[in-house]
Amino acid sequence: MTTTTTYIAFLRAVNVGGRTVKMERLRALFAELGLGGVRSYIQSGNVFFTAEVPAGDGPGRAALGRRIEEHLEASLGYPVPVMLRTVDEVAALLAAEPFRGVESTPDVRLVVAFLSEPLPPELTVPYTSPKGDHEVIGADDGAAYVVVHLKDGRWVTGELFGKAYRGSVTSRFLHTTEKILTAARKA
Repeated sequence: MTTTTTYIAFLRAVNVGGRTVKMERLRALFAELGLGGVRSYIQSGNVFFTAEVPAGDGPGRAALGRRIEEHLEASLGYPVPVMLRTVDEVAALLAAEPFRGVESTPDVRLVVAFLSEPLPPELTVPYTSPKGDHEVIGADDGAAYVVVHLKDGRWVTGELFGKAYRGSVTSRFLHTTEKILTAARKA
């Protein structure tokens, strides 16, 4: 038995570091895979689509993610890690209010870091980076919740979780994640 599920693909390394792709092309690449209702939101690599996957969703989703990654790399010429989440999963993540009690200010940003695999057990949460520029205040198997302290108004990116984490990560500001969910829910 299969079910049709609406996914949000959070892509890493799209339109950064000289790796540019127009959203029209990106949507076409997803459609080439036979995915339905393909749409995108802003230029940072957020793609919505429907797909039929086996009930239970685990192995089917992993295979779908690999298929998308392989197609994007073959078409674009560079790897594009894909973190797939259902609309319901993103809604539940936001409903849990992972940043409750933390205020976004001109020097503080709230960031959802979507993970390809859970954080390693040796990374104890809460965790503050050695430079004090970010704090991981919570995590689950699919995301980490990061408070970023800007330096001179800038987020100096680096390794969020140290060298122990071997998976892929792509980050979105909390307010952007909320907007992505709203856009994904529109028919």
